[in-house]
Amino acid sequence: MHYDFDTIVDRRNTKSLKYDFALERGKPQGILPLWVADMDFKTAPGIVERLQNCISHGIYGYSEGKQEYFQAVSSWYARYFDWETKEEWLVKTPGIVFAISAAVRAFTEPGDYVLIQSPVYYPFREVIESNERKTAVNSLIQKNGHYEIDFEDFEKQIVEKRVKLFLLCSPHNPVGRVWKREELIKIGKICKNHQVKIVSDEIHSDFTYPGHQHYILASLDEEFLQNTITCTSPSKTFNLAGLQVSNIFIADEDMRGAFQRAVEQTGYSQLNLPGLVACQAAYETGRDWLEELKQYLKGNLDFVRAFLEKELPEIKLTEPEGTYLIWMDFRSLNLSEDELEELIVDKAGLWLDGGAMFGAEGKGFQRMNIACPRRTLEEALNRLKAAIKDEIK
Repeated sequence: MHYDFDTIVDRRNTKSLKYDFALERGKPQGILPLWVADMDFKTAPGIVERLQNCISHGIYGYSEGKQEYFQAVSSWYARYFDWETKEEWLVKTPGIVFAISAAVRAFTEPGDYVLIQSPVYYPFREVIESNERKTAVNSLIQKNGHYEIDFEDFEKQIVEKRVKLFLLCSPHNPVGRVWKREELIKIGKICKNHQVKIVSDEIHSDFTYPGHQHYILASLDEEFLQNTITCTSPSKTFNLAGLQVSNIFIADEDMRGAFQRAVEQTGYSQLNLPGLVACQAAYETGRDWLEELKQYLKGNLDFVRAFLEKELPEIKLTEPEGTYLIWMDFRSLNLSEDELEELIVDKAGLWLDGGAMFGAEGKGFQRMNIACPRRTLEEALNRLKAAIKDEIK
């Protein structure tokens, strides 16, 4: 490999949310964190170089992306996802959760139901309820360690609760599904038939494992394009979350106008300068780095799978099709949520994301971030093994 993903970079005392805020978040000092979805890898060298040039200039005034910025973003999606976009569709925001919140305000009224598919990324529910809307839940069905959509219930929720907006997580966090083309088409048709607008969070789209292909919902049909707010960002792909940059594509002029008004109501305007620079650099220079990263992540996944099968058969891995987050089933241990938290945090010394935060369907599960050097992952699994073996003596 040309790039080093094995070296452990010390992130402590860098204002890292992942490493430096254990005590503030109720965790013991020194806990090993594999929770929040950022990576323990330095970003691509081309991005670092551009940022260094930007910082050395010494002036950080109001900034905006020019045509070259759009060209970098649009070329990425044209080349790797066969999706041709137009510059007027683009609305830049500081993050996808920010954009989802704006969409909730733009396309629903207080008291309206917004549909999610649980277990799902917990800010979906948070932005619905913090904006005084109600959550309609289409629970994903787990069959033999694999999650599927209950389409009958999906449509039933829309009809019975008069749903106006659906939040799609694609690829799905935390269960790791990369939705098949036919699944997305079915979603798109049901929503169009019932006049339900779609917010499609595709932040993990660059991370799929061999044998799986990510399809952008809006690229599959002109009607879907005109009914979808497509949320993209380089933040997960290139470890840029702290720079706060996302690219939201809305083809329908009326929908885009309503969304822009909701953004403007927050008082927000331009992206920060380093975010603009990093995003353009990522899409122009980062592909080789990303391909090697994906190989390394596959190696990490293979390592986890083999470890669990040999050392911890009690824990069942939900085989991920995408993302660098894995969803593990601890239910065979027959522990309450509090007991499972004690096992993970106090006995294993690990900071993972408890499944219940993703919805009631996540009880008994844990989400682990495997985007870290192999030695870190090995240490985490050995800690988990020791704690569980002690638990079941």
